[in-house]
Amino acid sequence: MAKKKKEIKGASSEWLVTYSDMVTLMLCFFVALFNPDDSDPIQLQQMISAFNAIGMGASTGGNTISPGKSADMGNTIMSLPSMDRGRNLGTAAKRAMSLFTPEIKSSKIKITHDERGIVISLASDLFFDAASADINYEDSRNILLRLGSLLNSQDLAGRRFRIEGHTDQTDTDPAQWPSNWELSVARSLAVLHYLADIGVDETRFQVAGFAATMPISRDDTAEGRANNRRVDIVILDNAHL
Repeated sequence: MAKKKKEIKGASSEWLVTYSDMVTLMLCFFVALFNPDDSDPIQLQQMISAFNAIGMGASTGGNTISPGKSADMGNTIMSLPSMDRGRNLGTAAKRAMSLFTPEIKSSKIKITHDERGIVISLASDLFFDAASADINYEDSRNILLRLGSLLNSQDLAGRRFRIEGHTDQTDTDPAQWPSNWELSVARSLAVLHYLADIGVDETRFQVAGFAATMPISRDDTAEGRANNRRVDIVILDNAHL
């Protein structure tokens, strides 16, 4: 009697469940890391278009990205106000880098981005004499005019700003300033008044003085103290309005 051939079972497809879970988790991870403020709007639009193209090319399966409202999902997301504000903030950062290229190269201005938004750091030694809150207009007028044009640009329409004064740990002359707190606030206010005088709406500003409590360099060298003496113009992100 001939033996029956053993039936060969097909390969298990259970691994697909684990694989799809992993892909989903990876997608969520990268979405969580994504910051529209740091993205190139053109590249972002190309990414959305690419996903739409993949969905439209499928001939079978669900109708999640079939012609209709769902097919326009990418365009709808890109048209949200928060996305527009993110794109505008990114554009403003690039414009600031271009406007202040000479000063950035000479370390008179630093432009960074942190959780607060775009930070334009002005070296106090360029704008103020030692222990003074009077702006040195001869050396800084052109820079402040360019700063005013940036803050008044359409890219920053509706944005709010914060001016933060910072000093080093060197004691002030008590006859002039009781402490570095008063000096840091006075320098912030001096920048605010100048920007308001050239047409920037002062109601869009917050003003703060931090004395020497937020150093960015060691305070035991002349160079470090010079770095700490600064006035930061912060173009606030939505979360810090």
